[in-house]
Amino acid sequence: MIYTVTLNPSIDYVIKIDELKTGEVNRTNLEYVYPGGKGINVSLILKELGYNNRALGFVSGFTGAYIKDTLRCKGLEEDFINLENGFTRINVKVKSSEETEINGQGPSIDDVALNKLYEKIDMLEENDILVLAGSIPKSLDSSLYENIMKRLENKNIKIIVDATKDLLMNVLKHKPFLIKPNNHELEELFNAKIKSIDEIIIYANKLKEMGARNVLVSRGKDGALLINENGEVFVSNVAKGELKNSVGAGDSMVAGFIAGYLKTNSCEEALKLGAASGSATAFSNDLASKDYIYKLINEIKVERR
Repeated sequence: MIYTVTLNPSIDYVIKIDELKTGEVNRTNLEYVYPGGKGINVSLILKELGYNNRALGFVSGFTGAYIKDTLRCKGLEEDFINLENGFTRINVKVKSSEETEINGQGPSIDDVALNKLYEKIDMLEENDILVLAGSIPKSLDSSLYENIMKRLENKNIKIIVDATKDLLMNVLKHKPFLIKPNNHELEELFNAKIKSIDEIIIYANKLKEMGARNVLVSRGKDGALLINENGEVFVSNVAKGELKNSVGAGDSMVAGFIAGYLKTNSCEEALKLGAASGSATAFSNDLASKDYIYKLINEIKVERR
């Protein structure tokens, strides 16, 4: 079974306007409402690609109920823990000449609720896959992902981590199966300005040396780069299309990579499906459909460096 963990999910309220004018009333041209959160996005794309999975995490209030109901309507299995305080956050994403985001805080998570999550994590079995994705609420410690990995270290479980800063760095010594920083996060991790693909390879290899088995770096319009556990380097392009939605593209890449790896046991083919999935979401108003992903996959070329 594949499990995803989203500790700080959201309702993403996406609005499009011609020009954002502060201090004035703005009228939308288009608006969309989605269940949001990196782990949830991974779950939805995996389901779209035909891989059943279970979404874990925390929800609260009327917004949390909306997320659970929406995921069930999409046929996704969820096992979220209901919190008694606050409400699941709402993130407002304004798309005009520039993109502006206003992200909510979300409810606090106490030790009782956290222990309920640990109990669910402890039920994972041999050969399961676990995806730890996204930020965590301020009420939780940055060692949380590391603590989850410690609980599973005696089981043969592939763990994928898509996170930033200390959340990511803390887990490397526990040898996650895959990590997926983007090129900007790579710069942030090493306090460096990366100007070439060769420099991306240098810093991605540093993450491998620190413990990551496979390192997947998303590069936006420039494609993606993978260094697998054998040290082989693969580079992909992106498909052609109009950028409509950057939200969820990286998560779609993670889901596509997992699906491709399970299907072929090949990191090269996994990268191809991952790149197609990321491109398809970037060119869609919502997360990509399976048909669109497989339409674009023929445009993805993977080269070994």
